[in-house]
Amino acid sequence: MQALQLTTTRREEMLDITGAVAELVRRQGWTNGAVHLFCTHTTCGLTINEGADPDVKRDLIRFFNEIAPHSHGWSHAEGNTDAHIRASLLGASLLVPLEGGRLTLGRWQSIYLYEGDGPRTRTLLAQLLRTED
Repeated sequence: MQALQLTTTRREEMLDITGAVAELVRRQGWTNGAVHLFCTHTTCGLTINEGADPDVKRDLIRFFNEIAPHSHGWSHAEGNTDAHIRASLLGASLLVPLEGGRLTLGRWQSIYLYEGDGPRTRTLLAQLLRTED
């Protein structure tokens, strides 16, 4: 298992981590199977979505603010319940196919870390799941 350190710069952010994951795959010499990514934090999550239009990232954050606003009278004393809710909606892990040393994403797809309580340094764990050839 490999750790990937990622730094966010804002309280809420959709950080495109596709390049960082691809570089990890290259450095490890992983070729075929799938890469399992796991986020070790409770106020951020992972998703795959469109990477070509930055409006998609902005719209996702806007949507999250509408369904789980930061100021809502939540009971959790740390003041980040909104980030916990959003992370739960996205999930903590992704499985990305790998073929010939390349992430097998669709033409418009990118891998994102959603940050809900930053800025912070986040840790993702990455594991190659091999296929039988």
